[in-house]
Amino acid sequence: MKKIEAIIRREKLTEVKDALDAIHCPGMMVTDIEGHGKQKGLTEQFRGRPFKIDFLPKTKIEIIAPDGEVKGLVDAILKAAATGQVGDGKIFISPIEEAIRIRTAERGEKVVA
Repeated sequence: MKKIEAIIRREKLTEVKDALDAIHCPGMMVTDIEGHGKQKGLTEQFRGRPFKIDFLPKTKIEIIAPDGEVKGLVDAILKAAATGQVGDGKIFISPIEEAIRIRTAERGEKVVA
């Protein structure tokens, strides 16, 4: 099993969700977050004066999926979230040692499949 964490633009959430639903994503968690990457935020003008926005609004999507589904899920996120501009986001993939369904105490991939 793997954990896919995708940091995307907030305005791309609906497109990414629809793309994941189309390939039968096993489930996802969505969190509104703030942060910055290499660009270190933005500098905007307000009433003729510059001000810096250090943290930009983003959305984090977390998915726990069987190993065999990871490539399809990542490809769907890449296609739906990309604008070609700086700030499109990142995808991180991590191994998951164990998954347990609390209600039944089932363990393993059948919990997320």
